[in-house]
Amino acid sequence: MEGVSYNVVYRALGIRKQAVAQWLDRKDIRNELLNQLELIVRDVREEHPGMGLRFIYETLEVPEIGRDRFEKHFKEIGYGVKREKSYTRTTDSRGVTKFENLTQDIELKRMDQLWVSDITYFAVGNKFYYLTFILDAFTRRIVGHSVASSLLTEQTTLPALEMAFKARKYNKNNKPLDLIFHSDGGGQY
Repeated sequence: MEGVSYNVVYRALGIRKQAVAQWLDRKDIRNELLNQLELIVRDVREEHPGMGLRFIYETLEVPEIGRDRFEKHFKEIGYGVKREKSYTRTTDSRGVTKFENLTQDIELKRMDQLWVSDITYFAVGNKFYYLTFILDAFTRRIVGHSVASSLLTEQTTLPALEMAFKARKYNKNNKPLDLIFHSDGGGQY
């Protein structure tokens, strides 16, 4: 661009020379701050190799740099943490009778027409616990639940189902329910 003055270029782009200078100053300040933070993050990473960048960012409380820019910068220079996939299973469908899905075209008109259930898990220390929920699909309320240390039906699904029947005041003497109980098909159901 010989012979063309920078002022002509700035005018053509619709920006001021001062704005460019300020942007470059902010970029230099941010880069200097990131360089200083690299020393801190390296020390934190040595002491806590599994700590995520987001937690480090929140702990350091650096308002001058946004969270996403912080995470992107430190991932690019190799400070990201690879998370191992959890292979804990909450469903055992071996030897289970499969049933037709009766919920595909159902129109919900009342409570106790469709209950849906699932089991999830959480760890406390080195031990897993299993949480079973039964939800009334019409009211979107939990009607039964249980927490168990094993995936046995007697400890997960049955206590939750008994709680749901008790909450709805159903027992063996009542007339049969016109109720669909839907689950993921795991062995506990």
